[in-house]
Amino acid sequence: MSWQAFFYVGIGGFFGANTRYFLSLVVTERFASVTGVALPYGTAFVNITGSMLLAMLTYWVAQRSGFVSDTAKLVVGTGFFGAYTTFSTYANESINLIRGDNVLLGWTYVIGTNLLCLLGVVLGLWFANRLWAV
Repeated sequence: MSWQAFFYVGIGGFFGANTRYFLSLVVTERFASVTGVALPYGTAFVNITGSMLLAMLTYWVAQRSGFVSDTAKLVVGTGFFGAYTTFSTYANESINLIRGDNVLLGWTYVIGTNLLCLLGVVLGLWFANRLWAV
């Protein structure tokens, strides 16, 4: 592993983390005002969309393996999506919900987020197959 690889991951991570932060704030605020229920909507949103988009990227790269540089894979796949999605925040928010006043809501969030992230991967692969089928 070279120092350039760390640099590329860091650049992608900078943009991924800032995109996650911005979208998490906006989505949580908008959904909470519409639903009136305080859930970490932003974290769910970035994890679901990140799952779908990373699946699409993975499919696209597999179709064009000779045309995508290792640098691009590090910047976008590892850096951007590694920072854009956030399992640790999701896990902590889930436990806080479960330990709070509404255990059912907490477990609904856990199960729902997992199912929607898996569905995001399936949809991402489906979309990618339609867009970039060989």
